[in-house]
Amino acid sequence: MALSEQYIQDEIHPIDIVETLAEDRDWDFDRIGEDQIAMAVEGQWRTYSITLAWSAYDETLRMVCTFEMEPPEDQFPRIYELLNHINDQCWAGSFTWWGEQKLMVYRYGLVLAGGQFACPEQIDTLINAAVLSCERYYPAFQLTAWSDRDPASALQVAIAEAYGRA
Repeated sequence: MALSEQYIQDEIHPIDIVETLAEDRDWDFDRIGEDQIAMAVEGQWRTYSITLAWSAYDETLRMVCTFEMEPPEDQFPRIYELLNHINDQCWAGSFTWWGEQKLMVYRYGLVLAGGQFACPEQIDTLINAAVLSCERYYPAFQLTAWSDRDPASALQVAIAEAYGRA
């Protein structure tokens, strides 16, 4: 059964859909308010903190997926260079560094203007894409921050990495 078959085709609040997905996936979550939910999703490299918030004002479902990182300050120029390379490859979403919070952030906004509504498959894909992007580029962030690898070389490791299981 498709995820959307659980829902009547009337407009469903997107955060209600996220909550149902989190329950179905056994993710730890906290419904912060009517329009916001935070959850923890386990990846191969890290546990990622994901927050989704609905803005009725601009009809956008915003998602941020974060993980802690404390690179040495002298590596920040290399981290910023790597961020530019990575964001050139990201068609949906982008990475940014929140220095004050010491968080690497992947963020995306799903615009649902004109009375559109998000289906569960869209939201599931949004969350999965965020985790997969963080998983894919995590080694490059680590290599850039903690080794002598230049950002382009570190990025090649992330691109060449094999995924899946035999």
